[in-house]
Amino acid sequence: MTPEDLNARLLYRDGLMLVVDKPAGIPVHKGPKGGENFEAYFSELRFGLPRNPALAHRLDKDTSGCLVLGRHHKALEKLGLLFKQGKIRKTYWAVVEGYPPEPEGLIDLPLARLDQDRGWWMKTDPAGLPSQTRWTVLERMEGCTFLALEPLTGRTHQLRVHCASQGWPILGDPIYGSGTKSAAMLHLHARAVTIPLYKNKDPVEVAAPLPDHMRETLAKAGVKACVAL
Repeated sequence: MTPEDLNARLLYRDGLMLVVDKPAGIPVHKGPKGGENFEAYFSELRFGLPRNPALAHRLDKDTSGCLVLGRHHKALEKLGLLFKQGKIRKTYWAVVEGYPPEPEGLIDLPLARLDQDRGWWMKTDPAGLPSQTRWTVLERMEGCTFLALEPLTGRTHQLRVHCASQGWPILGDPIYGSGTKSAAMLHLHARAVTIPLYKNKDPVEVAAPLPDHMRETLAKAGVKACVAL
């Protein structure tokens, strides 16, 4: 990724934070096996500050969209507290297999790690941590549905596990997908964040455009409005 590519993905910038449009298919940070990661490019996002910005939260490797960075330690502390308190609103867009029966709803299912050998793979578990996801149908298509998802909690793989638990896994999900459809990439996008960062000011609202693979899926399904998303 060139500096020009990275700067083209900058969605918002002020003295405390940045919001960047993370591409699908790249981890946000280096894992135990190393390899390319999005964090490795953050030196290009200093904009005059002595240190790189740092992650205020995480997105899965295959999830695209709004990623919030703190520009220094105090900013990261403030953002971390807002995330922990659930004050930052996150909206995701997803294409799922099948058809949710209602136009909207709430999934309220605790989540826990699948087992110790599967890293951070998750499962629904009555003994797990409380987890809630609000969902809204945006468009019904042949064989699949375009959804807006709002996680009210922030568990690992929450949206993917919750959708799969309802019988409509996210298209292209290699872990929780049903296998009834194939797609090259996960159709999950962090569409927008709303961050109440400053007192006596309106919350900062940032939106990321749909990635090409999701735009193409929607266009093929005849969702004409997707060209403007």
